[in-house]
Amino acid sequence: MLSLAFTLVLIAASLGALLVWMNLAPGRVPPRWPFGALHALLGVAGLGALLLALRGPPRGEAMGVGAFGRIAAWLLAFALLMGLVLLSKRLRHRRPTSGPIGLHAMLAISGVVMLAAYTLVG
Repeated sequence: MLSLAFTLVLIAASLGALLVWMNLAPGRVPPRWPFGALHALLGVAGLGALLLALRGPPRGEAMGVGAFGRIAAWLLAFALLMGLVLLSKRLRHRRPTSGPIGLHAMLAISGVVMLAAYTLVG
């Protein structure tokens, strides 16, 4: 289950990077809503799989990464909340500012790194 969570979160992060590129590339039209919806769906599915995996036996204690799974879950949950803030702005036909976008990305990338350490080292 942990490998599935890591794979889903990694795909969601890659799609998020693609969304940033599509938004910031000169002369590009911002992506349509299905791209963002797929990004969100993969992220939520990855977080859900991670939460299910954390219910199992302890992992990574001997390597010092035992708490990394819980930390990754919290970071990804906060990234999800920031994503919901971005969605609410979009639904009100406002363009999100760079602050919430940057915070969403920072939390998500930090969660992916912690999850990578937990999955690959533990």
